[in-house]
Amino acid sequence: MAPGMLFLLGLLVSTVLVQVDADKDYGSALTKSLLYFEAQRSGKLPSGQRVTWRGDSALKDGSDAGIDLNGGYYDAGDNVKFGFPMAFTVSLLSWSVVEYGSKLSNKGELQNALDAIKWGTDYLINAHPAPNTLYVEVGDGNSDHQCWQRPEDMTTPRNSFKIDESKPGSDVAAETAAALAAASIAFASSDSNYASTLLTHAKQLFDFARNHRGLYQNSVPVAGVFYSSSGDDDEIAWASAWLYIATGDFTYQNFLSSENNGGARSEFSWDDKFVGAQTLIAKASSS
Repeated sequence: MAPGMLFLLGLLVSTVLVQVDADKDYGSALTKSLLYFEAQRSGKLPSGQRVTWRGDSALKDGSDAGIDLNGGYYDAGDNVKFGFPMAFTVSLLSWSVVEYGSKLSNKGELQNALDAIKWGTDYLINAHPAPNTLYVEVGDGNSDHQCWQRPEDMTTPRNSFKIDESKPGSDVAAETAAALAAASIAFASSDSNYASTLLTHAKQLFDFARNHRGLYQNSVPVAGVFYSSSGDDDEIAWASAWLYIATGDFTYQNFLSSENNGGARSEFSWDDKFVGAQTLIAKASSS
């Protein structure tokens, strides 16, 4: 399976929501898109798990570093947890709820969408144990891709990899800040305490990214083999936009003026978020 299937499903959820009132049965596509995330869950599965052929897996993730890194999502068809595309996936799922919450509710899928977001954000919170520390990968893609195993049965290494002040990764730190800020908006009306926790982590990660610049693959080369970042300006802009919308603090809007805004772009992807940031700020300015 091609890398990035997880975040592509995040895009699909947004695309399907635009079409739910059309003649085709896009509601079924929406339901199945969200079910996919349950199939990709890592960790101790909840009692309400709907994909029942999956079981608990990777329950000791993070034990090598003395931290609980249970949960989160496996990437595509393998058993690695890559923080960079996972955070982007959470950003897109959150944006879907922020933008199309009423349509999700009408189709009876709002809670499933929020559950999908929270499964990712709970993990991202645990992966951020200190203001300037973020765990960005669990597992090893090279050995994992050589062995086709169910996550319930896997025997491949579950090493944990982090960024910090001495080994920065402003791209992944800012992307994770964007994910948590976007999720804080998605949960604002249903769980204000959780939304506040998400926003606290988002602000800390944004400051970490701003104050300690550097591409994360230089600090965690094993992650760069599969998801190498081309730069961090787009993640800084993306995170600034979500934090501005979440807080109303013009400080974050001002960051957009002082940073590279990307100009004209040809794509929106896990490695290029400029279009997303531009869209968010344009919508916020017009409202």
